[in-house]
Amino acid sequence: MSVEIEVSARVKEALADGKGVVALESTIISHGMPYPKNLETALALEEEVLKKGAVPATIGILQGKPIVGLSEEGIHHLAQHAKGVQKTSRRDIPLVCGLGKNGATTVSSTMFFAQKAGIKVFATGGIGGVHRGASKSFDISADLTELGKTNVAVVCSGVKSILDIGLTLEYLETQGVPVLGFKTEKMPAFYTRESSFFCDAKIESIEDLSDIVSAKWKLGIEGGLVVANPVPAEYSYPAGEIEDIIKTAILELERFNITGKDITPFLLEKIQSVSGGKSLESNIELVKDNARVAADLANSLAKKLREKP
Repeated sequence: MSVEIEVSARVKEALADGKGVVALESTIISHGMPYPKNLETALALEEEVLKKGAVPATIGILQGKPIVGLSEEGIHHLAQHAKGVQKTSRRDIPLVCGLGKNGATTVSSTMFFAQKAGIKVFATGGIGGVHRGASKSFDISADLTELGKTNVAVVCSGVKSILDIGLTLEYLETQGVPVLGFKTEKMPAFYTRESSFFCDAKIESIEDLSDIVSAKWKLGIEGGLVVANPVPAEYSYPAGEIEDIIKTAILELERFNITGKDITPFLLEKIQSVSGGKSLESNIELVKDNARVAADLANSLAKKLREKP
């Protein structure tokens, strides 16, 4: 059996021409939002990248084949048949590909396939991290170890609010991953613009961001970077309000004994329900803004490569 990564013609051409390319995950399609909002959002993210002059590359697995640059038909399929799509982290790739399944890529697996294809920038909503209560459960997202070894810059709105932000930042430090706040000193908390924790540095411009990213890899320092971009102010939740919702959701999580990869989808769905849909609107707007920042960063990095003597 031969398993090869398929890179779409549009993405191949963009990479060959030295254009900016932005990787996009597919978990947001199959596990992050209900249909048809998931489909609308996936296509809107691609459109945001295109408006900036970069090329989007939504990544997913169809019938065991990893695809970097899903067609609109492929995105439709993952959106409409979400129940039959496996949430796929790095660990799950051999299973999904070996058995010919459909898979939606998480942050870790999207980073893996992006690097294989030569894509340097990835836009997502929020990265995974150290779960609350991890001292007992030892539940730590594979996103963090992936960031420690895979050369992709991840533009996100920080760590998902349902996680332990402080411990996540400690873990990223151990992995040697720079956490760069884009126009912010404080680490964003997904739905909320600021947490009580600080980023490693506040970076004011895309040019400075691309200089830092370039310097890291030119020096041979393996691993990714986190570009923490706060949710737009008009869609930000007050920290206390979202924390109350999260605590209520976590109590239900414990009552139903939900564990592993089912935790995040359950909590996000519960938060959406309790918030009357406001959290879903915030989620959509923050990831769209991340796509715009990622496109600017990808374009800047591509320009630097083209100008290299």
